[in-house]
Amino acid sequence: QVQLVESGGGLVQPGGSLRLSCTASGSIIRISAMGWYRQAPGKERELVATISSGGSTNYADSVKGRFAISRNNAKNTEYLQMNSLKPEDTAVYYCNAAVRRSTDYRLYDYWGQGTQVTVSS
Repeated sequence: QVQLVESGGGLVQPGGSLRLSCTASGSIIRISAMGWYRQAPGKERELVATISSGGSTNYADSVKGRFAISRNNAKNTEYLQMNSLKPEDTAVYYCNAAVRRSTDYRLYDYWGQGTQVTVSS
């Protein structure tokens, strides 16, 4: 089995910064694309950023220039550096990874448990 464990959420004032981490563990051969999504109360889950195995990135327009996604393939870990945070960034943030499992060599989509980010004064 494969698990994604997130960390780094919390309460921050507007204009502040937070760094989220997500580490995958278990029966992993290789991780392809990784990403971060968020869901605010009463809203649908939305894409925040993605990163390919080669390091190509993609961002939602709402976070471009403020957030940066990165990954450490040797550690099966991805990061989301969030700067200049705004109250509208408040949401539960979920990490996502496309994982090829060593048990059957097939590609599966996994999600973290979510971490709360609250931006408020």
